[in-house]
Amino acid sequence: MASRDPQRPNILLILSDDQGHWALGCAGNDEIHTPRLDALAARGTRLDNYFCTSPVCSPARASMFTGQIPSRHGVHDWLSAGHAGPGGTDFLAGQRLFTDDLAEAGYDLALSGKWHLGANDRPRPGFTHWYAHESGGSPYHGAPMYRDGVPVPADGYLTDLLADDAVDRVRSAADGEAPFYLSLHFTAPHKPWKNQHPPQVEELYTDCAFDSCPQEPPHPWQPLADGVPVGGEPDVRAALTGYFAAVTAMDSAIGRVLDSVAEHGLTDSTLVVFSSDNGFNCGHHGIWGKGNGTFPQNMYDSSVKVPAILSQPGRIIGGQVRQELLSAYDFAATLLECAGLDPEPFERGPGRSFADLLLLDGVRRPAPSGPVVVYDEYGPVRMIRTTEWKYVHRYPYGPHELYDLVGDPGERVNLAGSPAHGERMGKLRRGLDAWFLEHGVPERDGSRLPVTGAGQSAPLDGDPTGAFDAPDW
Repeated sequence: MASRDPQRPNILLILSDDQGHWALGCAGNDEIHTPRLDALAARGTRLDNYFCTSPVCSPARASMFTGQIPSRHGVHDWLSAGHAGPGGTDFLAGQRLFTDDLAEAGYDLALSGKWHLGANDRPRPGFTHWYAHESGGSPYHGAPMYRDGVPVPADGYLTDLLADDAVDRVRSAADGEAPFYLSLHFTAPHKPWKNQHPPQVEELYTDCAFDSCPQEPPHPWQPLADGVPVGGEPDVRAALTGYFAAVTAMDSAIGRVLDSVAEHGLTDSTLVVFSSDNGFNCGHHGIWGKGNGTFPQNMYDSSVKVPAILSQPGRIIGGQVRQELLSAYDFAATLLECAGLDPEPFERGPGRSFADLLLLDGVRRPAPSGPVVVYDEYGPVRMIRTTEWKYVHRYPYGPHELYDLVGDPGERVNLAGSPAHGERMGKLRRGLDAWFLEHGVPERDGSRLPVTGAGQSAPLDGDPTGAFDAPDW
C-alpha cells in the first residue's frame, strides 16, 4: 500500500510553467479562477515571498532538484537542444538530485509532464514511471510525449492528459507497498495561448477587464521580432484570455488529482506541494515574458517571484501565509525534512530547510541574525534582494539597478546612479560577490558567459562560450 503514515508521507509535487506569483486567486487576484489551488492554500501554508533561482525554466528547475546555483550545476539558460533521442544529453549527469535521496529511502518515483533538463525521454535513476514532454513547450494538442523512453501519441488537451496520467499513477501507487513520489509538471500556462484551451474555460474570461495585467508602454529593453515583442502576441486580449484559461484549466486538472488522492484515503498521508519554475509578465513593466523577456535580462519581482503552497492536513500548518523571503535553493532540503528524511546533504550549498515554518510539530529554529536575503542568477545578470532593497548587477558593464522596495515596491525608479545611494549599492554588491564566490565554481560561473536568453545547447564542457545560442531578434 502507499504510505498511510503521515510522518513518512507520499509526495505530490505539482509544478506549473511560467506562472507569475500574481496569477492565483488566493494571492489576491480576483479576476483569475483558481478554486482548487485556493482551497489547497486555505488548508495549508502559502508562501507570499518565494523566489525562483533564475527567471527562466531550465536553470530554475535544475536548482530546485539539485539545491545548487546555476554557476555550480551549469544550466544557465533554457535548453534549446539535447532534448531526447539517441543524442539527448543529460545536463545533470553525475549530479545528485533530491529524488535520489527519496529513491534510497524506498520511495516509488514517477514523473508526468515537463522535465526540460536534457535526455527528457529517459527516466532518471530511481523512477519507475516516466511520461515526459520531449522538450520545453509545444501546442497543447498533439504534444510530443514519451513514455519510458518510447514516443507515444498525445491525442487530446495536454493539461488533461497529464492529469489523467497522474490519476492513473495515484491509483496504481495506492495498491503498492512503497510511499510514492509523483512529479506532476504541467506545461501550463506556458505559451502558446490563443485558441489553445477549452472554449468553456476561455468563456469565463469573455468580459474580464484584466486589470491585474496592466498593459504598460513597451519596455525599452524588450526585443522585437517582426515588430512583435518576443514572448508576446499581437492579439493581447487573446493572449491574456489564453494565459488565464491555461491556469484555470490546470487548476481543474489539479483538482481531479487531489480528488484521486482523497478517494484512496491518502490525503492525510500525502504532502502536496504546488509552485512554478519562474515568474511571468503579462504586460507588467511593459514586458510579455520572464527574465529573457528583455535584453539584457531582467530581475523584476514579476519575473523572479513564484507561487508556493504546501499542504498536508495534520502536519503542515493550515490557513497560514508566511512573509519571509524564501528561495527555491531551499526547496530540496525542505522537502526532505518534511518527508522525515535528513536535509543536511542539500544544506551544504546555499539552501536551508524552512520546514520549521511549516510543520505543526517542527522544532522552531532561531531567526537569522542578519538580514534575510535572496539571490537570483541569469548568466551574467545577478540579483541580491532584502525585504527593503534590490540590487541587480550586470557583468561586465551594466546597466545596474537599485530599487527601494519600501518606497517603490513596483520597481519604477532606478537609484543606481544616485550618489546618495553609492555606499548602499557598494555594500550590496560586495555581499553579492561574496555569495557567488562561495557557492559557485569558476568553470561554470555565469558572470563571464555569453548568456543572452536565446537558449543553451550544450553542457559547459570544453569551451563554455560555445554552449549558448545567439539571439535572432
